[in-house]
Amino acid sequence: MPNLKEIRNRISSVTSTMKITSAIKMVSAAKLKKAQDAITAMKPYSEKLNELMSSFTNVISSSNISYLAAQRPIKKVLIVAIASNRGFCGAFNSNIVKQSKSLKSLEKFSNAEFYFIVIGKKANDVLSKTENIVQNKSEIFDELSYENSSPIIDQIIQDFADEKYDHVEIIYNSFKNAANQIIKSEQLLPIVNDSDSEVLQNYIFEPSMEQIVSELVPKSLRIQLFKALRDSFASEHGARMTAMHKATDNATELKDELVLTYNKARQAAITNEILEIVSGAEALKG
Repeated sequence: MPNLKEIRNRISSVTSTMKITSAIKMVSAAKLKKAQDAITAMKPYSEKLNELMSSFTNVISSSNISYLAAQRPIKKVLIVAIASNRGFCGAFNSNIVKQSKSLKSLEKFSNAEFYFIVIGKKANDVLSKTENIVQNKSEIFDELSYENSSPIIDQIIQDFADEKYDHVEIIYNSFKNAANQIIKSEQLLPIVNDSDSEVLQNYIFEPSMEQIVSELVPKSLRIQLFKALRDSFASEHGARMTAMHKATDNATELKDELVLTYNKARQAAITNEILEIVSGAEALKG
């Protein structure tokens, strides 16, 4: 059994750890509320815009941005992997890395070369060891805004137009609630055709549909990326809050066990001291 000093040191260490995890949990809970409100307000607009885009494929094919819907043999794949800059959030980052690498096993990408744009230092630290990272945009989380994320999409559109990539996929954690995040993999380019959609019948276009689509499609792609960043940001704080809550609970249980062990060891030490005193007194009497 460890001596009393060792047990006291462990209790002190666990108590300090518990204070840190509890503080991180409270900070993430405060940030989560703001991030959750932002993504909740944005999702309906983003989802409706995506619905429109999937119906515009035929129009896009006859417009000046027809290259965005071009279906080419997939030889080069670009993956936009969105993780986080900080840890202490459970499997949040490792799930993104696993999902990014798992795309290589898909049959449609069997003969393709893979390139990565990574947003998040933790994923970049892992993927940079084995994968071809063309850009690391982790600094975007320092000031997350539509203006800061738009240049990423503009460059991707240009690279796709230049046939530098034949397929672009975005991978991120979608926010469900504080305890659950869903890994999503969405096709960014070429634009997906939804031939069954009849949503265009509900709209009157002025000026021409082609002109509107030419302006709307790049904006839709920028919104799709920004929504994914917002989603991931909220998911990160939810995952961190949950992980720190569990860590605090585990630290509390460990502290209680150590205190019990300490009390037992202290009681045993006192008992031994009493026995020694009694034995000494008996020896003097004899």
